[in-house]
Amino acid sequence: MQAAAVGYVHWLICLLDQSSDPGVHFHAGLSDCKAIIGEAAELECKVSREECQGIWYKDGDEIKTSEGITISKDGTFHRLKIHKVTEEFGGKYKFEADGRKTEALILVEDPPRFDAEELEAFKTPVTVKKGQKATFKLPYIGRDPIKVQWYLEGQELADESNIKIEHTEGSSRLLLNKLQRKDSGEIKIKLKNEFGTVEALSQLLVLDKPTPPMGPLEIVEACSSSIEFKWRPPKDTGGCKIGNYILERQQVGRNTWKKVGPIGAEATYKDTDVDHGRRYCYRLRVETEMGTSELMETEDIQAGTKAYPGPPSAPKVVSAFKNCINLSWTPPSDTGGTNILGYNVEKRKKGSNLWGQVNPADEMIRAKVYGVKDVVEGMEYEFRVAAINDSGAGEHSSPSEFVFARDPKKPPGNVIDFKVTDSTYTTLCLSWTKPKEIEGVEDEAKGYFVEIRPAENTEWDRCNSNAITMTSYTVKGMKSMAMYWVRVHATNDGGDGPYKELDNYILAMPPPVRPRFTDAKIKSFMVASPWPDVTWLKDGMPVSKKVTISNAEATSQLLIPSSERADTGIYTIIVKNIVGQETFSIEMRVTDEPKPPGPLELDENVPGTVTISWDASPDEKRDDRLHYMVMKRDSNKRAWHTIADHIFNNKFTACNILPGREYQYRVYAKNDMGSSKPSESAKWLIHAKKQKFTVTVPETRACNLQCAPRFIVPLKMHTAPQGYECYMSCAVKGDPTPHVTWLRDNISLNTNTNYFISNTCGVCSLLILRVGTHDTGEYKVVAESSLGRAECATKLTVRE
Repeated sequence: MQAAAVGYVHWLICLLDQSSDPGVHFHAGLSDCKAIIGEAAELECKVSREECQGIWYKDGDEIKTSEGITISKDGTFHRLKIHKVTEEFGGKYKFEADGRKTEALILVEDPPRFDAEELEAFKTPVTVKKGQKATFKLPYIGRDPIKVQWYLEGQELADESNIKIEHTEGSSRLLLNKLQRKDSGEIKIKLKNEFGTVEALSQLLVLDKPTPPMGPLEIVEACSSSIEFKWRPPKDTGGCKIGNYILERQQVGRNTWKKVGPIGAEATYKDTDVDHGRRYCYRLRVETEMGTSELMETEDIQAGTKAYPGPPSAPKVVSAFKNCINLSWTPPSDTGGTNILGYNVEKRKKGSNLWGQVNPADEMIRAKVYGVKDVVEGMEYEFRVAAINDSGAGEHSSPSEFVFARDPKKPPGNVIDFKVTDSTYTTLCLSWTKPKEIEGVEDEAKGYFVEIRPAENTEWDRCNSNAITMTSYTVKGMKSMAMYWVRVHATNDGGDGPYKELDNYILAMPPPVRPRFTDAKIKSFMVASPWPDVTWLKDGMPVSKKVTISNAEATSQLLIPSSERADTGIYTIIVKNIVGQETFSIEMRVTDEPKPPGPLELDENVPGTVTISWDASPDEKRDDRLHYMVMKRDSNKRAWHTIADHIFNNKFTACNILPGREYQYRVYAKNDMGSSKPSESAKWLIHAKKQKFTVTVPETRACNLQCAPRFIVPLKMHTAPQGYECYMSCAVKGDPTPHVTWLRDNISLNTNTNYFISNTCGVCSLLILRVGTHDTGEYKVVAESSLGRAECATKLTVRE
């Protein structure tokens, strides 16, 4: 309560203070003022009471109304006015009233400026003739230093041979000598000192002769009795108004020019003094008060030439009814040099070759529209138009589109059974059935428009710019896996039918199809959609990281950069999508030509036989397909021949071993890649027991057995796998014994150590231990003796 009482007393004291007389105060004080020499300046303040009197001071000294200064009071406003400011009026001014004061500064400035009358005189354009001089002078006032600049069309001028700038106290003068037409333009003087900038503008107009008239000449009309043409005015009239065009004419073929005379200031002329069929040339000059221009000469113009107009545009069918077809067209671009007077319209029925004129022969059509009423309901017509000028009717236009003479059609109805028949990642195949016709309500459809809309857009895009007549369409250029809405509508001459939209959106992808392989060697697979995931396994486990797998469209490739025997195994490809999966497995064997088996041992366990045993090849444990082949050679037959193959152990027993013969054996290790080098045994011999026997030789008689060579057993055709052996044989008979030669492709093989050749008792044989592709060809046996020559041939094919 005590604090509240204290606050109340304080508020009361404040109220009492305000109710007492506070004296005079200022509602608006003096403001600093910038004054220009020679102009008026005024200071003003406003006090709170009208009866208040005050005193004015300048720099501390009291001032009163005197010559050049007026002190006035208007109610609560107190004013000090300086009628014409000079330098001495600058300083600090103060107004004091009832002990209150307000102060302000008057800053005297002297910017550059022009006299009003002199400035108006300067603005008056200066007009001179070409080659003369022009002078611009303008006095000014302002505190020095003042920078003076002269400009012509924005370019600053400086003293040159034909430009002279003179500066005197309070004035500047520009003198331009030998002026040309191009010197015309805006003249500007610019003054600047510490207080400001001022500009003044004027115009310089240099008069000269005009330039020639401008072409090209435009022929308005060229008929048998007159030639009318027009041209463009000169590019530069020399600054003067065109007074006349001076025209001269020459008849082509003559040397003289006829002066037609001044023809006025209009850039057009009609020459009526012409002879039909003759050609004329004209000269044109421009005349102004400054003189006459150079001439412009026209091309030859022929009077009365039969220049027919070009064809108008093809007629456009505006509307069609059963008793009238309305047409419109545009005039020809080539009028033939004269005005178009009218048009002729012709019609022709579809399937006919005859055109018939629609309008009467003596009544041309003046307008560019026409209604053809001479039509038969239900018939189909086309139309063409010809333009007519003074020379006659010109070339006909292209025919219009065919149109039926019938009342306007009704728009078609909705298409039926709109559906998707196929799709890919970028295309969509659609089909539908045409709408039903309802007489008087919905007419037959003439075409269709297909539209699509991406799901993220709101606007439909038309796929075909022109209506298609088929009831199927393929949309192309779609984004893979994008979502689209699709619709179609029919159209005819009566308008567009309603849209038919698919019930659901479409994804740009092929129809879902389970993957399947397209060939047994899994070189490729075929899948519609979606694109499957491809996985490779080796022996049921994921392949190693060193294997490179490349997937492309419908193919997948597995690449082992540097294969090893450890890469042998069962490789499986799994192709899987949302519909299902397909797998295929293939065995891959990584191998090499085997190393030869170890040393051979021979043993006779059973009389008449010999058992060959050997150490296994080092590759036997790493290659389950490795096997052995045994070859034999005896002292009676020096050639090697196979006695056993595909042996999967390390032992073989040879039978029919005859005493007294020397045998030798070879063993080869073989696999899918070929054969190893042989391991060869020592020679094997079983000595024969000598028994005494008696030979009774019967009585002989002379018999001539001589005969020419001939083959009693011919060669057979041979097909051998690559890397395997091939044995050929035949039998030949002849006395004396013929000489036998083996040939391949007509090249002798008898001395070729790659072939084992033998001839025993007329049986001729050839052995190739390891057949290669180079062994393919024709093999021939030639038997020759003194009594004749015989040949036998066969072919060897090497299978990979």
